[in-house]
Amino acid sequence: MTMTYIDLDVRPILRAGGEPFEQIMQTISSLEPGKGLRLYATFEPTPLFHVLGSKGFTHEAKSLDGGDWEVLFRPTSTATPDQAQALISPNDDSEWPAPSQHLDNRDLDPPEPMVRILAATEALKEGEVLSSLLCREPTFLLPELAKRGHRWRGGFEADGKTYKIVIRVGARREAMA
Repeated sequence: MTMTYIDLDVRPILRAGGEPFEQIMQTISSLEPGKGLRLYATFEPTPLFHVLGSKGFTHEAKSLDGGDWEVLFRPTSTATPDQAQALISPNDDSEWPAPSQHLDNRDLDPPEPMVRILAATEALKEGEVLSSLLCREPTFLLPELAKRGHRWRGGFEADGKTYKIVIRVGARREAMA
């Protein structure tokens, strides 16, 4: 059976400084059985590979002229959208300790902020808290945090340009124990 693909070009969104994660997830959720997604992006969307992999998609990425990327996502399993949503679910309202580490990632290009944050969380102990400043909402980071058993709180600061995220390492694993 030949796979057909729905095309989604998120390059204009990325070049304008936006986050296409929600649009990508909506497109994935609307795919009919047997159809895949052909995604065009300005960088290799490595974090998305894990997110869609958890939804039962494999990927094939190739670089295009000018540094852009084309990625084919093909469904391979019976994973449900609810399983993926569970990975990006928000957090608890309990009291957290003060952050033991602070990162300012506002001047970094994607995916470097996510790489630095995930590396920092690996160095922290269970229950410790990390805070980070970003120049945008980290939509690709959130599923990765959930997958690793961390919780987070975040939102834009009063300036409307700085997104602050606070991450409690292993808090999800503690709650499930």
